[in-house]
Amino acid sequence: MSVDVSAWARGRRVLVTGGLGFIGSNLVRRLVALGARVTVLDCLLPGQGGDPYNLAGVEGAVEVCIGDMRDADLCRRLLEGQEAVFNLAAHTSHLGSMEDPFLDLEMNCRAHLCLLEAVRAVSPEAVVVYTGSRSQYGRALYLPVDEEHPQRPTDINGVHKKAAEEYHLLYARVHGLRVSCLRLANVYGPRMPVRDARHGFLGWFVRLVLEGGVLKVYGDGSQQRDLVYVDDAVDALLVAAADSRAWGQVFNVASGSPTTVGEVARLLVQAAGQGRVETVPFPREAASIEVGDFYADCRKIASLLGWQARTALPEGLARTLAFFREHREHYLER
Repeated sequence: MSVDVSAWARGRRVLVTGGLGFIGSNLVRRLVALGARVTVLDCLLPGQGGDPYNLAGVEGAVEVCIGDMRDADLCRRLLEGQEAVFNLAAHTSHLGSMEDPFLDLEMNCRAHLCLLEAVRAVSPEAVVVYTGSRSQYGRALYLPVDEEHPQRPTDINGVHKKAAEEYHLLYARVHGLRVSCLRLANVYGPRMPVRDARHGFLGWFVRLVLEGGVLKVYGDGSQQRDLVYVDDAVDALLVAAADSRAWGQVFNVASGSPTTVGEVARLLVQAAGQGRVETVPFPREAASIEVGDFYADCRKIASLLGWQARTALPEGLARTLAFFREHREHYLER
């Protein structure tokens, strides 16, 4: 039986790192609606999706700190009295990690060690939920991919996400922190980065289709992906924080239902009523880090925490397009 997330969140003091980003801002908005007392820490690293506008309408209910998680004193100050920490801060670009591996190292490893040290020092009873990535697995040796699948990342970002997850689990084992780790598949939805293709194909496809452009699908478009709508991902984050059975555990968070890149492009064109799909050869830089087919086995989180994705892909894509149409001036035309 799953826990009552609403009761857990009401009045709880919560820190969300990366809370001005895509998933973080959707989580913050939900926490505010549930009555939590929310603090956001975000460094607004250029090009990573952080945007104060993502919290439009709830700014007055959130304490926002623009700062660097590598600042140990800042982390300690913000963590005083916190009861839960959702650690979503990250350098998110796979291609970017290959171009500047040291920046990725700083933001995806050192920053998380600073946070964990601060939690250990001032809020050791706080629940900590860390968001990893399906990129940690690399190329699938079997499908669907479960949590026991070997982790063999194909890019620097995946290596560092794996390392940060290990830091969190180590602090749980050695220091007794109440940690859980979620390996997120391709999350999509309102507030996702759509300004370029560096953060995944889907956000870029959303932008292109809303501009009536050409959605260029690499290869024959048959590559399988596992797409999970952001509201479902937020549900998983909340239940992982609220349920003590999650402590010390790693969970896949995905739809568990594969779809192809080509099919996603066709669904977007159909839903938008404009744009077109074209297949093109893989660019060399994309081919070098391509992971091949991927979809996840989510039976562990379903059986232990009672979570499962509920939003069908056509519905999620329609909601996403509607959001960006409504807020076009800010996200597409700036």
